[in-house]
Amino acid sequence: MPAIEIGRICVKLTGREAGRKCIIVDIVDKNFVLITGPKNLTGVRRRRANADHIEPSQDKIEIKRGASDDEVMEAVKTSGKLEEMKQIVKPALASV
Repeated sequence: MPAIEIGRICVKLTGREAGRKCIIVDIVDKNFVLITGPKNLTGVRRRRANADHIEPSQDKIEIKRGASDDEVMEAVKTSGKLEEMKQIVKPALASV
């Protein structure tokens, strides 16, 4: 199972959106991915993120590469993961 793939549901580990769920929309290169919440669902806006700053989950939705926020929202609704995406996960604190 490839961890970083288009449609994979992840949790942001760092930043102001830490603990919020997001979906990988595109793979930029080996270090960066394009993610979206969409913002009106989870609070995560579409942005480039370091692959080390997200934690992939087992869940995946079917979207095409570069899907718009509306297309992602429809895919989340059809997969039945709408309520699951709204939940905020408490991220594990990194060792200081």
